[in-house]
Amino acid sequence: MNYRTLGKTGYRVSEISFGAWAIGGTWGTVDDDQSLAALHAAVDSGVNFIDTADVYGDGRSERLIAQLLKERSEDIIVATKVGRRLDPHYSDGYTLDNLEAFVDRNLKNLDTDCLDLVQLHCPPTDAFYRPSVFEAMDTLKAKGKIRHYGVSVEKVEEAIKAIEFDGVATVQIIFNIFRQRPADLFFDLAAKKDVGILARVPLASGLLTGKMNRTSQFEDDDHRAFNREGAAFDKGETFAGVDYNTGLDAVDALRALIPEEMSMAQFALRWILMHDAVTCAIPGAKNTEQAIGNAQASGLSAFDDATMKAVNDIYVEQIRPQVHHLW
Repeated sequence: MNYRTLGKTGYRVSEISFGAWAIGGTWGTVDDDQSLAALHAAVDSGVNFIDTADVYGDGRSERLIAQLLKERSEDIIVATKVGRRLDPHYSDGYTLDNLEAFVDRNLKNLDTDCLDLVQLHCPPTDAFYRPSVFEAMDTLKAKGKIRHYGVSVEKVEEAIKAIEFDGVATVQIIFNIFRQRPADLFFDLAAKKDVGILARVPLASGLLTGKMNRTSQFEDDDHRAFNREGAAFDKGETFAGVDYNTGLDAVDALRALIPEEMSMAQFALRWILMHDAVTCAIPGAKNTEQAIGNAQASGLSAFDDATMKAVNDIYVEQIRPQVHHLW
């Protein structure tokens, strides 16, 4: 496992981390024993950074991570999120009182007295134009409840606006072979501000594993069944906003580029790591095999220019018209 510095936090984090949305819920059946085994397998593979949120299984994900921390001696950095518990989810709700209540719940779930990194969880765009929201996070940092804070965003516009606030140490944004817009402008701006970049949805909700086809079925409680058109939350969170069949066609085109010793998931993760501005990719895993396979992507050889160009050509021809202008 290789490690990179997470912006102004100073944390040295694994290039491949563990995204803990799937072990919380909305990804079909999940088993806590399997989930805990996957977490342990990730740590055994060198992963030292875990990303979760208070709404992943209504705290289930955070509580599993707390159990992991009790069973390991390594220094493991945990990033969590707040804001999506607001109902309705609107920018007026991002007050100090509400954010502090959410953070206090995070502290309880994770069984700690200070959170390593707290991210605002995809707030409405208007919240990024309210200094009071970021002042509230500064206050929570001054109180010693959080060490650092950042944002998770849907749109590049939101990311660019967020880093105008000096306290923002990290930005979590969808970035993968099917969602390349952040590299156009945002990455350079973030580097100048020493902001760490966390690439989320790195496998496009599993599309970029190459294991899906036109007859694949998803359980009723799996967002890949119910959120393709954004019925529950932003459409871009499911298959990176790409039409499912279009994505399958692009995956077929990508297969010719993948070395024999590499899985498609590893290829997709290694492509992300070719971008120096990205601190780490945060793929999810529901079992040990997935966790180990993801972690191994860090040690794979860099791609040559021809491979990078071929990936870009597939994106430009098949994917870009659908998604590039939306997020």
